[in-house]
Amino acid sequence: MQIDVSGNKKAVVIHVPYRLRKAFRKIHPRLVRELEKKFSGKEVVLIATRRILRPPKKGSAAQRPRTRTLTAVHEAMLEDIVYPAEIVGKRVRYRLDGSKIMKVYLDPKAKNDTETKLETFAGVYRKLSGRDVVFEFPITEA
Repeated sequence: MQIDVSGNKKAVVIHVPYRLRKAFRKIHPRLVRELEKKFSGKEVVLIATRRILRPPKKGSAAQRPRTRTLTAVHEAMLEDIVYPAEIVGKRVRYRLDGSKIMKVYLDPKAKNDTETKLETFAGVYRKLSGRDVVFEFPITEA
């Protein structure tokens, strides 16, 4: 799936079957590098396919697993988008007009690899979840 991120930037989102997620994680950096060469000028993001179930009805005895809730799926999607970087913190900022922006702080160790892709990550997450997000690296005091 191709997504317009900003201006002339484009991103290619590849959905991976959930069961193959671990196998793809092992080869993720190499695979992304090769695919970005193939799709010149486009950034590649790998995401595991997950299912969101609606909340169970009042009389239903079936319990919905936590992994199938909207919140859990969006959190996991966020983790997939920024991989191999790790999320070290999150803050939700409520604006005066009632809109929300989530600030996601990434591990500074991965700054070299992911700094150029922050805008792409935000665009992909916005398109897939409908939520605004800003990716940053925490400011470390010496």
